[in-house]
Formats: sequence, C-alpha cells, structure tokens
Amino acid sequence: MEDNGFDDQFAQWYTTESSRRTTFLAEIDSIAVGMVNLAVFERMPRPGHPASRWGYLGNAFVLAEHRGQGIGTALLNALTAYAQDLGCARIVLSPTDLSVPFYERADFGPATMLLARVLTSK
Repeated sequence: MEDNGFDDQFAQWYTTESSRRTTFLAEIDSIAVGMVNLAVFERMPRPGHPASRWGYLGNAFVLAEHRGQGIGTALLNALTAYAQDLGCARIVLSPTDLSVPFYERADFGPATMLLARVLTSK
C-alpha cells in the first residue's frame, strides 16, 4: 500500500514519541527483523501510596519470514524484564485479533481493572 505522506507522518510521530519510548530491536546478520516498544506512564503521586508507573506495549512486529522462530517471544521477554526493572505495575496493549493467542501464552489476560471509552471521530 502506497502512502505518500507516511514518511513525514512517521518522522513527526517519532520526534514526539521517541523520548518516552524504549524500543527493542531484533536483528539477524545486522538486519532488523522485528521490534517492539514500551511507553512508560508515571502516575500522579498520592498520599500514603508508593510511586507507581505502568507501561504500554506498542508497535510489536516480526517480519513474516521470521515468525515462529522465537523472535517475538524474545522481544516480549526483554520488554517485560525491562518494565519489571522499572517497577511498572502492569503492561497493557491493544492486540490484534491474530496476536491475542501469542500474548495469552505469555500470561497476558483481559484488563478487567481498566475502563475504556472508545471515541468516534467527528
């Protein structure tokens, strides 16, 4: 699919987002074959409660010809360990229907502790 404005949109997004995301890259022979990133959100302090943060897993992808080789699992494990080291209380994501079994195998489950309101564009 061709999108003439994509490069500029991506560059603008990356400039805005890169400082608050940690990206994990999988390479084979110095060629990128997969990635995932984590955006960390700091919670507002509350009296009598320790500082808290949570992570949003985004942009997980492994090239089709490299799937099923453990690359996605390695990326997810690295991201999870990093989030745990940061003291994140949870990692959340918006999976595609096809990726749900992958995340379920990694002990992700429904986020019953969250509420969401889906906004429609005007």
